[in-house]
Amino acid sequence: MAIFTNFLYSEAQEIYNETYRPQIHFSPIANWMNDPNGLVYFDGTYHLFFQYYPDSTVWGPMHWGHAISKDLVYWKQLPIALYPDSLGYIFSGSAVVDKSNTSGFKTNGKIPMIAIYTQHDPAGEKTGSNFFQNQSIAYSLDDGNSWIKYAGNPVLKTPGLKDFRDPKVSWYAEQKKWIMTLAGGDRVMFYSSNNLKTWRKESEFGSGIGAHGGVWECPDLIPFIEDGKKIWLLIVNINPGGIQGGSGTQYFTGDFDGHTFLCKDTITRWADYGPDNYAGVTFSNTGNEKIFLGWMSNWLYGTKVPTLKWRSAMTIPRVLDLKKIGESYFTTMMPVEAIEKLVIKTETYNHDSTENGIALAGPTRIELNISDLHSFALIFSNQSGQSLKAGYNEEKNSFFIDRTKAGNSAFAPQFASIHFGPRITQVNNSKIIMILDNASLELFADEGLTTMTEIFFPDQPYNSVQQEISRKPINDIKISRLSSIWSLH
Repeated sequence: MAIFTNFLYSEAQEIYNETYRPQIHFSPIANWMNDPNGLVYFDGTYHLFFQYYPDSTVWGPMHWGHAISKDLVYWKQLPIALYPDSLGYIFSGSAVVDKSNTSGFKTNGKIPMIAIYTQHDPAGEKTGSNFFQNQSIAYSLDDGNSWIKYAGNPVLKTPGLKDFRDPKVSWYAEQKKWIMTLAGGDRVMFYSSNNLKTWRKESEFGSGIGAHGGVWECPDLIPFIEDGKKIWLLIVNINPGGIQGGSGTQYFTGDFDGHTFLCKDTITRWADYGPDNYAGVTFSNTGNEKIFLGWMSNWLYGTKVPTLKWRSAMTIPRVLDLKKIGESYFTTMMPVEAIEKLVIKTETYNHDSTENGIALAGPTRIELNISDLHSFALIFSNQSGQSLKAGYNEEKNSFFIDRTKAGNSAFAPQFASIHFGPRITQVNNSKIIMILDNASLELFADEGLTTMTEIFFPDQPYNSVQQEISRKPINDIKISRLSSIWSLH
C-alpha cells in the first residue's frame, strides 16, 4: 500500500530517500506532527488522527491530520480532518464509534464516528484568562473522510483551569454511559455523559500521587481482565517531569466504578523508560486487544531535531497489557504481530559471527534469547564512525541505550546521553527485541515489561551490528531484515 496521496512517483521517491526518514514508522509527508489523536478502529480500518501544523515544521495552530491503515503497518495519509475555527485550535482528543446512536447523529443508517477534542482559544490565552480551553465534538457519517462540527460546541467548558484538555472518551457498559478522562492541570478529571453532548463531573484523581514535575496531559483509562477480575489502568502523560527529563508517560492501576478511580499502588511507574515515547494512548473499538501508539519525540528538543521537510514520527503500534508481579501490576508493551509482514529474511547468529560485525541493510529486528541474563551490549555503527549501544547492565540491573556517539546532537545539549530502564522481573532467562529504523531504536525486554524508545540522527544509517565482548557471550541472536512501508506497490 502506498502512503502517498496526490503525489507523483518521483515526488514519493524523493520523500522516501530523505535523510532520517523512518522506514517502518508513520511520519507525515511534510511539516509538523505531534500527539496521536482520535485513535479508533472502525469497519476494518484503523484511523490515526494527529496534531498537525500543515504550514511549518515547527508547532503552530493545531489541526487534526489523518491517516488510515488496514493492518497498523502500512499507512495512507489523507487530507486534514479538522481545521481550527472561531472557537480555537484543534488540540488533542479521542474518537469513538457511537453504535447505539446515543448522540442522535445517525443518519440514513450510517453509524456516526464521533471526535471529542480540546479547542484552544489563542486570543483568550493572550488576555491572561483561564477560560481558553474547552471540549468540543464533531461527527462523521462517511468513515472519517469528512466531519461536521456540532452546532452546540463547546460541550464542556473549563471550570477556570488554564490546562483543561485531552479528552479520552470510552463507553462504560455497566452503567450505559460515556466516561471522559480529562487532564486538568496537575490531576485527571472524570466526566460522564449519556449522549456525548451533556457532561457532568464525577470525580478527580492525582492530587499528591505520582510524578508532578510538569503538567499532566493525554490520559487514558483502560480496563483489563486479570485473574478473573477487572483491573483498571490509568495512563497519564507528563511534561516536563518524565523519567528521563522532559516528556514521559506514567501510569497507575486500581479500580474504577464509573465514578471514582481508586489507585491501589501509589508508586510512580513508567510505561517507557526511554526519552522518546510521549502522549501515547490506545485505539478505541478494538475489543479486548489494547493497541498503544505514542509520539516518538520529546518536548525538550522535538521542535529542534535536524529533519528538514517534516518533524516527528509515531512509535511502532504496540499491544498493551498488564502483568502481575508480586502484589503489583505492571504494563507490558510488545510490537503488533502485523510487523511480521515486513520480514524479508531472518538469520540466526552466534557470538563468533557477531563479534566482528554483521552487515545490516535497512530497518532491522533483532531478537536475543538469553538463558541467564548478564551484562551485554550490541553496538550499531556506520561508516561515519558513529555508533549506538544498547544492552543490559548487570550492576544496575537495568537495560540501557547509549546515544552519546549516535550522530548529530548539536541541536540540544542534553540529547547525547545514556538512559537506563530497570528490569522488573527476577527470572534468569530473558528475551529482548530491538527494532532499528533509520533514526530510532525501540527495545522490548522480558515480554515488554521494560520498554525503551530512543531517537537519534546519524549521518548515515547504521549498517553494522556487533556484540561487545563480555564474560559470557550470547549465542542465540536472530536478525531479521525488514522491508520499508514506503514501498510503492
